[in-house]
This record gives sequence, C-alpha cells and structure tokens, in this order.
Amino acid sequence: MANKDLRNWLEDVDSIGELQTVTGVEHHEEIGGLVDIFQRKMGNPAVMFDEVPGFPKGHRVIANILTSVPRINVALGLDPEASEMDLIRWWRDYMGDAPTHAPREVNGGPLLDNVSEGEAVDITTIPTPKWHEHDGGNFIGTGCMVVMKDPDTGWVNFGCYRVQSHEPALATVMMSPGKHGRLIMEKYHRRGEACPVAVVAGMHPAFFMIAGLEIPYGKNEFDAVGGLMQEPIEVINMPKTGLPVPSGAEIAFEGFIHADDKVLEGPLGEWTGYYAGGQREEPAIRIETFMHRDNPVLTGAIPAVPPNDNTFYLGTYRCGAVWNQLEAAGVPEVKGVWAHEAGGSRMWLTVSIKQMYGGHSKQAGMIAASCHAGAYCNRWVVVVDDDIDPTNMDDVVWAMCTRFDPREDMETIRGGWSSHLDPMCYDGDTDRRSARVVVDACIPFNRRDSFPIVARSSRELDDRIRAKYADVLP
Repeated sequence: MANKDLRNWLEDVDSIGELQTVTGVEHHEEIGGLVDIFQRKMGNPAVMFDEVPGFPKGHRVIANILTSVPRINVALGLDPEASEMDLIRWWRDYMGDAPTHAPREVNGGPLLDNVSEGEAVDITTIPTPKWHEHDGGNFIGTGCMVVMKDPDTGWVNFGCYRVQSHEPALATVMMSPGKHGRLIMEKYHRRGEACPVAVVAGMHPAFFMIAGLEIPYGKNEFDAVGGLMQEPIEVINMPKTGLPVPSGAEIAFEGFIHADDKVLEGPLGEWTGYYAGGQREEPAIRIETFMHRDNPVLTGAIPAVPPNDNTFYLGTYRCGAVWNQLEAAGVPEVKGVWAHEAGGSRMWLTVSIKQMYGGHSKQAGMIAASCHAGAYCNRWVVVVDDDIDPTNMDDVVWAMCTRFDPREDMETIRGGWSSHLDPMCYDGDTDRRSARVVVDACIPFNRRDSFPIVARSSRELDDRIRAKYADVLP
C-alpha cells in the first residue's frame, strides 16, 4: 500500500473542519495577501486555492497548513485533540527513540503523471504566488524539500530552503551558511563539479516538518520521515541526477547548480540579473526535468511576522529537541522548554528548571543557547524556576522583572550561528553571525530559603477551592 500523501492529509483535516477552499483568487498578490491575514491567528483553517485565474482548474495551492495544533497532530498520526504539551512530549519520545525506516525504491507513482524534459520544462505552469507584496518574484519553494547527495559519502540530505522561480527552466535556492545543503553544494564546487539538486514543492506535511528540523549531519531525512510515518518511504530516482523523491509527491524538478552560475538579488529579493559580483547572490538551478501529478497541489508555508505557517509547527519540535539536548549535556531537573512563536520559534527560548546547585540556572541557559537545536538564529534564552509556566509569557516576564538582576544574571554570547534572514546578523555573506543573551530569571540560589514568598494560593488550596466552587469559577 502506498504511503499517505498530501491528499490523504487534506481529506483528514477536511473531516475535522480545518480546511477552507477559495476560488478565483489571483496569484500575483492576492493569494499571499489572504494567507497573510489567515495566519495572523493560530487556529484559522488551512486554505486551498483553486480556479486560479490564468491556470487550469485543479492546479491548486494549499497554504496555512500547520498553524493549528489539530492539523499538526493529524500530520503526525496523533489524536487531533492532543494538546501542545502532549506534542512536546511526543517529540521528546520520538527523538529519544529516533525510529527510522530506510526508503524503498519503486518503479512508478502518481508524480510521474506528467513529465517534461529539456526545452519542454516550464515550472511557470504551476500557479506560484508572489507571497509578499514586496517580494522580488514568485517562490515555488516555501513548504518544500530540497534534496542533495554528499559526493564523498553518498549521504542523502533534504532541507527546507526557499526556492524562487525566475524563468521556465531557472530557479534559485537560498541556503544559509552552515546548513547541510550549503555544505554539500560547496563540496561539489570545491571538486570543480556541478551540484545535483532536486526540489519537491508539494508533499505530505511530515516531509516539510522534517525538512525544517535540525536532523544531525550525516543522517538521512528520508529515514527519519519513515520512522515518523512508521513505514519505509516509497521513492523514485530522478532521471538526470538520480536523487530520490517521494513517489506520491505533487510537484518535483531537478537540475544542477554550477559554482559560477548565480542570480543577483536586491535587498527585497528582486532579480537583477546573472552573476557579475557585487550584490547578494543566490545559487541558480538549471532545471532539466519537471514532473507533477494530475491536478497538482503546490504547498506554501510562508515566513512573515510571527506567528506564521513557517514557524508555528517548529515550536513544539524545538522544545523537545532542546530539552533532550540539555539532558544529554548533563543538565538535571529540566521541567519544561518553550520556543515562543513570537520569536519565530527560534529567537526566544524559555527553560524551566528545579534549581539543584549554584550555577545550575546559568549552565542551563548557556547550553540551551549553544546546543544544536537552540543555536541557529537564537536571540534570547530565559531560564526560570519550576514554579513558572514557560509557555505563559505573563509568568515569564514577571519572573524576569522580580528575580533577575542585570548586574549578575545576564550573559551575552557573541558570534553565534545565524542567517541573513535575521535582520540583526553581522559579518559577511559566508560568515553570518549574531549575538544572543542568556537571562537567569531564577531565584538567586543563595537566597532560595529567604526569598519573598509568592503572593498566590498554594496548589492544595487551589484544588480545594476548585472542587468546592466549580459552579462559580470562570
């Protein structure tokens, strides 16, 4: 039996009332404008766009895909009613067990419904939105996976990198320094070879989630998705590059990135021409094969002011990953981790601990800011006591205001891993860095027995009042 695909997920989310279809919306600005409004509040439905003017009926775009906990749950095979904390625990268990299934090659699949090569390639037949009104063009790769293979080891990696459409057979891909795809590409170029690449632009959300996560270097994301979906992923090998892609994907194309073949982009992504030096450059993919299912569905996951579709799902995963890595580093009594969506689920981490010794809280903060899952584009790490709910920003800010001394309890780490997606990063295009702050908002360890008590009822009194006056409490 074939793997579950995007269409199975769409049926499932439709069955729980979390899918809305809209017709007649033009792709140049209106699809992006509608999605921007939909994703400003988490819990709004996923949006399917059909009958896009200028494109055949059935050539569709799905967006706002993972901006609700029930839709994330459905993608992971969980009960739609599972809570955010249930999700964090699920990710912790998943990463602790690290289940895997190696992919299985098959001879065909619905992705092969329509295949074009050479001069017949035309990715502009897909209704690719200009997602933001100030974008320099249309981005076919947002909720996508970019597949590459290490030339030395044969390791297959895929990640979620933004891919911009330029011409029928030309696209560019944005990969930050340090990302696995960029490292693989640079290996080919150092050898004087073009880098093979395949892009999948419509697939089950489980692939998108894994593509956006920090899977360790050298590990195959196809194996990880197989473990998540509890079965081997069926793949076909693309004809020119030999790179594997899911046989049930909606849209895929392949080509090669040459070291000296880049597209110049202005500050807002405006396409200004081919490589000539002096401006920000993105690697160009010369597309040789393009394929899609009948009635293809392009998947969009749009970065914007948080919360948004590109970051919301990352929060519960990142919490579980940072939590596990704190414990792996020997930090005891971690009681909770929260990656706040206002920081794109990257730039703000709150860690709750039960203090065990002097320096425990600062140790937890420094490791959270530097571990692999917490380091990329980080800005703030706040450590709080275990009586503070890390998911409740009122509690966290209160702890920062009443338990934090700026003279002693704040550390700045300079030169951290970053990206030009961070407007406050510094250094050059090949060496993006940022500073981050660790805030110790825990009760001072040497005052833990004399610190003023909290003016709030005990849990025991809370329980007694709730039981006795349940009919009058809000």
